[in-house]
Amino acid sequence: MSERMIVCSQCGSVNRLPAERSASSAKCGKCGGMLFKARPQDVDGAILRRHMERTTFPVLVDVWTPWCGPCQIMTPAYEAAARELEPDVVLLKLNSDVEQSASTELGIRSIPTMVLFCGGRELGRVSGAMSAGRIIRWVRERLPTAAA
Repeated sequence: MSERMIVCSQCGSVNRLPAERSASSAKCGKCGGMLFKARPQDVDGAILRRHMERTTFPVLVDVWTPWCGPCQIMTPAYEAAARELEPDVVLLKLNSDVEQSASTELGIRSIPTMVLFCGGRELGRVSGAMSAGRIIRWVRERLPTAAA
């Protein structure tokens, strides 16, 4: 693959990244924001759908709510996983209280739930709080070898 595509989680624009260019330092061509920040990005339903449709990197979505105890416990682990997995995987957070229709579209029945996508296709999902090591291992076990 000569070019990779990634949606900016801030403005929603689609960015092309040549394969020879490091993704870790890439900035959005429209808003200038860093495309990878070594921490999960909060997104709304529209940006999440755009990522699923256009981003060629694997996308891991943590569906959570602020009042959920296990979600709060898992937050530091998810942030640590982002530092390890980026820029090979895009890590996003979707607040299911705010984005109820997107949560329904994803078929979320409990929180926290993580869903892994690659090429717009779901590769796996898991519910319940996990440690950073378990998150990283779970993601890597499900990625196509070229993306891992």
